[in-house]
Amino acid sequence: MTLPEPLREAIESALGHAVSEARSVSGGDLNDAWRVELDDGSAAFIKTSAGAQAGGYAAEAQGLRWLAEPGALDVPAVLAAVDPPEANHNGPRLLALEWIDEGSLDAAGEEALGRGLAKVHEAGAPAFGADALLRLGPLEVPNEPTGSWPEFYAECRLRPLATQADAKGALPSGCVQAIEQVCERLPDLAGPEEPPARLHGDLWSGNVLAAADGRPYLIDPAAYGGHREVDLAMLRLFGGPSDRCFAAYAEVSPLADGHEERVELWQLFPLLVHAVLFGGTYGSSVARIAARLG
Repeated sequence: MTLPEPLREAIESALGHAVSEARSVSGGDLNDAWRVELDDGSAAFIKTSAGAQAGGYAAEAQGLRWLAEPGALDVPAVLAAVDPPEANHNGPRLLALEWIDEGSLDAAGEEALGRGLAKVHEAGAPAFGADALLRLGPLEVPNEPTGSWPEFYAECRLRPLATQADAKGALPSGCVQAIEQVCERLPDLAGPEEPPARLHGDLWSGNVLAAADGRPYLIDPAAYGGHREVDLAMLRLFGGPSDRCFAAYAEVSPLADGHEERVELWQLFPLLVHAVLFGGTYGSSVARIAARLG
């Protein structure tokens, strides 16, 4: 595939260097992605989409910088975000990041991920939530800060996503009522109060990139202030790292009693997202967990 000329021009304008070579790489379901080599010998990862919503790439760039602030885990350096707020912007929107040569997450990398994630979480957040909507692909989720985590999880995660999933016919009969019962019980289910943690927000295993030297990098964040157990629960959901990672986390920042029993509670959020986006068996998984907890 040849790099489109408008995209080439936008990259060169944003980075201040000519593109000497480009090849298409994997960018997920919603984006086109490129590895570009520049005339100064450096390389960059370019993410773009013809349907990109205004502000999406800018929010991702802001999230990467926020996660990098504690200096605890690596993230790809943000080189540029061409993402003006105008809805009628005619040129390509794009995010340009440092290129990371990929490897595999070895034992040392898993432990580094656990320790680093604990320190990122400990860096904290101003509130439960964030100033902007949470974007997960094409899905927008409320993110307005609230006074407590149970209130936030009910009002900005479970209830709105259950409504959307039910409207798409993705939930079994009675599931919305079971989720409502979970929401009512959240003050008791959520465990001891904790301050807002600095969350990645979409931390499935595919958003942990292992560099060629085995070091973990966090990518594709949907960052906000939340309960730290949410990141850990999602990291376990789709074939995450071994228990070595979670043990290393606990050495730095032990979890509250009962955290094992709350894993499925926090997994309701990503499972509802997948039910809205993909349907399939995700709705049945939501119903099973909600029935047990409600």
